[in-house]
Amino acid sequence: MKNNIKQILVLIILTIGLNSLLHAQSAYVLNGSKAIDMKLSGTSTLHDWTMNANSFTGEARFGFKSGSENELTSLKSLTFVLAVVNLSSGEHGLDKNAYKALKTDDFKDIVYKLVSATVIPEKGNKYLLRTHGNLTIAGVTKEITMEVYCVVSSEGTITCTGSEKLNMTDYQVKPPTFMLGAMKTGADVTLDFTMVYKRLLNS
Repeated sequence: MKNNIKQILVLIILTIGLNSLLHAQSAYVLNGSKAIDMKLSGTSTLHDWTMNANSFTGEARFGFKSGSENELTSLKSLTFVLAVVNLSSGEHGLDKNAYKALKTDDFKDIVYKLVSATVIPEKGNKYLLRTHGNLTIAGVTKEITMEVYCVVSSEGTITCTGSEKLNMTDYQVKPPTFMLGAMKTGADVTLDFTMVYKRLLNS
């Protein structure tokens, strides 16, 4: 009986060790202010509009095939936090009303947290990630699915790009109006992003 227990324990330890070898994980963070390009765009009764994010924070944990720093096999976690006031259109009135509509007095950040992801290899060092995650806007959280394209560079960075259409009323955000109601924005907006992640040296 004791020998059987020992054999089972050894088998479990070997299995855990093998999984660790086959799928090495590394922690990554956004690589400085030049590593991000995120914008929120939409329409109005007068003209289209775009708000650009000048900064946000994020981190991720990618998995790689053992012995390779470039062969991506998994995405274990990913989060980013964007302060709403870091979105700017360059038009003071539009920004002010957008911040109000997004309830920044009570909910300062837009937050995304990954739930799961499937990695699909494409040509060379390019990968398609089919992701499921929770996006929180104005205090309301919704699960969204996104297709994210990743490129793993020889310098150790991972560039992720994607685009997602959102309906602001799903997050209980009333599309803002301007000029005493003469200009009305649409409920549908598009989130476009490019993020460059750099591996942490101690990961």
